[in-house]
Amino acid sequence: MTVRTSLPETPVKTATKKRTLPPLLLHALAGLAAFAVIVLLTLVTDEFTNLRIATIGYYLIAVAGLTLLTGLTGQVSLGHGAFMFIGAYTVALLVRRVPSFPLWADLLLASVAGGLAGLLAGAAAARLRGPYLAGATLALAVGLPALTRRFQDFLGGSNGLSFTVHSRPSGVAVPELRWQTWIVWLSVLIALVLVVNVVRGRLGRDFRAVRDDEVAASLSGIAVGRTKILAFLISAVCGGLAGGLQAFLLGTAAPGSFTPALSLSLLAAVVLGGLGSLWGALWGAVALVYFQAWSEDLADVLHLNTDVANNLPLAVYGVILIVVVLAFPRGIQGGFQRLRGLLRRPAEKKENHENH
Repeated sequence: MTVRTSLPETPVKTATKKRTLPPLLLHALAGLAAFAVIVLLTLVTDEFTNLRIATIGYYLIAVAGLTLLTGLTGQVSLGHGAFMFIGAYTVALLVRRVPSFPLWADLLLASVAGGLAGLLAGAAAARLRGPYLAGATLALAVGLPALTRRFQDFLGGSNGLSFTVHSRPSGVAVPELRWQTWIVWLSVLIALVLVVNVVRGRLGRDFRAVRDDEVAASLSGIAVGRTKILAFLISAVCGGLAGGLQAFLLGTAAPGSFTPALSLSLLAAVVLGGLGSLWGALWGAVALVYFQAWSEDLADVLHLNTDVANNLPLAVYGVILIVVVLAFPRGIQGGFQRLRGLLRRPAEKKENHENH
């Protein structure tokens, strides 16, 4: 006779997985919150400040694209202003020659045009590294605006192309510049949501792997050449959109706005804000706008002559860049992260002491 004994059944705890929103939806909600903040800022500031806020917007997406290219894949580009040039002239030509196109289509085609140029540039530069890549992209920034003198009837020569876009719907009681600022930031935030999802996804991990060690990335199955070209493509799309938004805001596309100094300033903004950080792209864009404005105000106060006043913003920006890099090698965003870590240490020490 066998006696069967059975232990009382114990409830098995099953791990419950927290339900979280998809990353794209989270980033979209963050973008909506940021847009609400921008709207509030424009409502409590004057038109001149609205213009600066809009300028920060299109610089932000340009610097974010360059951050993805240089900070995440390690490809140093000195010709990012060329993609802004392409985007600006695409919008100008479409508004003047195809006025029936809606504004969103003009901006979309400007981004596509910049992306096609970036695809070609990336394919050509995929085998270049270091100073050779930098030199090739710098040649693009120098040579492309010169086409305006070669095709003066089509591109307007040195004076560029002027146009007017009536983007505000009739009956909307909002100043035109404020409405334009909203359009700029709405476009920028939509693009940033997509860029953030790329950076935090598999493709972003491939970018970082290529940046850290191309041989190891290749051995792990990553197509290094294709990854570099994709980085150029996305970066150039951002540049094309930035140029299109600039042309839309200012109502003109002129070669003088896209000199090699612009490309160098964008790269300096990437380093100043924090290499490889999209938050750093924001600080770099703010620095681009406000350091130049403060330098111009300083030149007016000191009654400097025209030549010195024109070069003072670049000099001041360069000095500030050197100081920030020496004090915070990881840029402004890296300085914020370091400060946050220093503030956390006393709280962690206190918590550990209480636990013991």
